[in-house]
Amino acid sequence: MDQAPEPMISDRVIINGVVKPMTLSAEGQLRWSDRSLDVEKEVLGFAVEGSKIKIRSVVETSAGFCCGDSRGSLTRKSFNFEPSSLDSLRVWCEKLQQYIDSLGRPKRLFVLVNPYGGKKFASKVFIDVVKPLMEDANIEITVQETKHQGHAKEVASTLELAKYDGIVCVSGDGILVEVVNGLLERSDWNNAIRMPIGLVPAGTGNGMAKSLLDSVGEPCAPANAVLAIIRGHKRSLDVATISQGHAKFFSVLMLAWGLVADIDIESEKYRWMGSARIDFYAIKRICSLRKYNGAIKFVPAPGYESYGEAVNDEVGVATSDSESVKAHGYGYQGPDLDIKNLSWRKISGPFVSIWLHNVPWGAEETMAAPDAKFSDGYLDLIMFRDCTKLGLLSLMTEMNNGGHVKSPYVQYLKVKAFILEPGTLNSDPAREGIIDVDGEVLARGKGTYKCEQKALMAYDKLFIKVDQGLATLFSPV
Repeated sequence: MDQAPEPMISDRVIINGVVKPMTLSAEGQLRWSDRSLDVEKEVLGFAVEGSKIKIRSVVETSAGFCCGDSRGSLTRKSFNFEPSSLDSLRVWCEKLQQYIDSLGRPKRLFVLVNPYGGKKFASKVFIDVVKPLMEDANIEITVQETKHQGHAKEVASTLELAKYDGIVCVSGDGILVEVVNGLLERSDWNNAIRMPIGLVPAGTGNGMAKSLLDSVGEPCAPANAVLAIIRGHKRSLDVATISQGHAKFFSVLMLAWGLVADIDIESEKYRWMGSARIDFYAIKRICSLRKYNGAIKFVPAPGYESYGEAVNDEVGVATSDSESVKAHGYGYQGPDLDIKNLSWRKISGPFVSIWLHNVPWGAEETMAAPDAKFSDGYLDLIMFRDCTKLGLLSLMTEMNNGGHVKSPYVQYLKVKAFILEPGTLNSDPAREGIIDVDGEVLARGKGTYKCEQKALMAYDKLFIKVDQGLATLFSPV
C-alpha cells in the first residue's frame, strides 16, 4: 500500500484562542479542525500581522441565481491563526510561500481599465473587485485608464513587457482586440504575443470572457474572471489575420457581414435604449430584410468538404513576399499559408448574413458558434441565405443557447482560410453593406449608415487566415 506523502508542515497553532492541530500537505491542502482550504483553488495569499498569519481566500457561496450557472458566487474571506513560536511563524510563511510560488501565479500585472466602454462601470469593477482581489493575492499592479479609442493598442505596442507577467483588460472585448493588435505590430511581436492576457468582463458584449468562464461552467462575473487570472492558468487562442492589400487587422472574436453586422453597427443610433437596442433593431431589420450579392471562398476543415463547389481558377490573393514585409512594416505579417495548393470551395450569394466566429460566445447572451474552440486552427462559419422573416425571428430567439445552428436556414461549418467578396444590396445595386470585425467597423460600402467609427479597410475583397494558438489567455480551469 502506498503511504501518504509527508506534509510540508504540521504544527499546533492557536485559532480563536484555542490550540488546534494544523497541516499544510504536499498537495496544497491546508487543514485544521473540521475545515480545509485548497491553496491552489481557494487561497489568494497571506500576510503576517504581529504574531499571526492571515490567510486571504475566496470561498464559493450558494449556487447562482442566473439560469445556466452551475457554480455559486465567490466571497472573500480571511482566516487567522497564530503559530506556537516565532521560529514556527517563519517556517509557516516559508512553506506557504513556497507552495504558492510553485503554482506559477503572476506577480506583476499591467491593468488596462476602459472607463468609457459599455455601461461605463469598468472603473467601479476595478475598484470594487479587481484591486481588492489582486491585493489579497499580493500581486503588484500598474493601472492605466484608456483615454480614447486605440489607446490600448498604443500602450501594448510600446509597453516594457519584461516588467510584467501579464496584461489584464477590465473592459468588454474591444480592449483585448486593441492589445492583440498592438502586440503584433511590435518588432518583437514573436515574444510579445506570448504575454498572457486576462479578461475581466466590464463592457457591453464580453464575448471572450463569457466563452472562457462558460467553458468550465462558471458565471460570467468579474470575481470569477479575476480569480482565473490570479491562479495563472493559461490557454492558447487562435488569431485571424484579415488582409486587404498591405492593410492588416488581427481579429480574435468574430467578423460579420449582412444582417448581424447591420444590427451590431446600425443599432448604435439607439444606444440610449441600453442592451435592449440589439433586440429592438434586430426585429426592425428582419421586418425590412436585406439580402446582399457577393461570394465567399473558403478552405474547409476536414469533414466539411461537401459545402460549396470547387474553385478551379486562382483565388486571386497574393502572398506577402520579403520585399513587401520590409516596405510595409516589421510586425507580424500573418501565418504562412500556401494558398495555391489548398482545396478552395465557393458559395455565391445573395446572402442574408455571413458570420465568422473564433470562440463560442459573441456576447453574454449570444452563443453564436457552439462548436467553436479556442485553438483548433479554424473559424466557425455561420451562414444565412434563403430564410423567411418568421424563420429568422424564430432563429434569433435560439441564439442564447446556440440552437440557431440547427435551423434548416443555417449552414454551419469550419474553415481554415476565407475570402469575402462583398457585393451590393440585392434590391438596390446603388447600396452596399457594412463589414463588422470584433464589434468595430472594418469596412463600410456606399449608402450605408454613417457613424463616428472610421472604416479600417475598403468595402472590397478580404482575405482571412487563421494562426493556430498564436495568442495566450489567462483561463479558468
